[in-house]
Amino acid sequence: MAIGLIPADRQQKIKELIIQKGVVRVNELSDLFEVSVLTIRRDLDLLADRGILERSYGGAILRQNMSIEPLFKQKEQLYRKEKERIGTAAARLIEEGDMVLVNSGSTTLQVIKALRDKHITIITDNIAAALVSEDAAYDMVFLGGTYRTQSRSVAGTFALSALEKVYANKVIIGVDGFSFSHGLTTPVMEEAEITRLMIEKTVGQVIVVAASNKMGVVSNFKTASIEKIDTLVTDEAAREFLADLELEKSGMRLVIA
Repeated sequence: MAIGLIPADRQQKIKELIIQKGVVRVNELSDLFEVSVLTIRRDLDLLADRGILERSYGGAILRQNMSIEPLFKQKEQLYRKEKERIGTAAARLIEEGDMVLVNSGSTTLQVIKALRDKHITIITDNIAAALVSEDAAYDMVFLGGTYRTQSRSVAGTFALSALEKVYANKVIIGVDGFSFSHGLTTPVMEEAEITRLMIEKTVGQVIVVAASNKMGVVSNFKTASIEKIDTLVTDEAAREFLADLELEKSGMRLVIA
């Protein structure tokens, strides 16, 4: 790598590297360009301000934007094995007798599948759960509302009104985007409203389930800040993105499925 690049050229090279690799580390870039760690951090902050990357504590990840909601059947095909393992791991966090709120999504559906032998109450807007709940030990309560084909869920004032009457001791949240700086996001306002209220109506653990493809993604509507999360359940590929996050200091527990 050429030494003595002007800042604009160095930042362009960093941009090219992160597009190529997906993840970059501050120390590695410092060695590569033979500049100080502080200089690299300034470069990364500038590129983050331009919306090119998502900063982590020890580096950066390529930022991806999601403005259009994918169909449920499309999401269901992505990272299937990872989502199954995430579902199994998240189900271990639920205890007999729990009342659990669960939002929509293909990953949360895998959690519901994995919970079938537990004597708990699940309250959800995830209508797809009806197809996997036959003979399950849990009690399933569906929120009312307007059916959304794209997500196989319900939303709107009826669903929000029903949630106002509930207090749960755990909530399991699926996300479309997970970002250190922008929090948890989704492309649909109605889905964001449901998720925000689910978190508000939970007096215990907030458990986020997210495959590694959601890391660094930012969508249109914020559902919660990272500080709201008690436990994040994800797959092995997300470890690189999360490696330098001071989880103990933040209070967030990380579970790799």
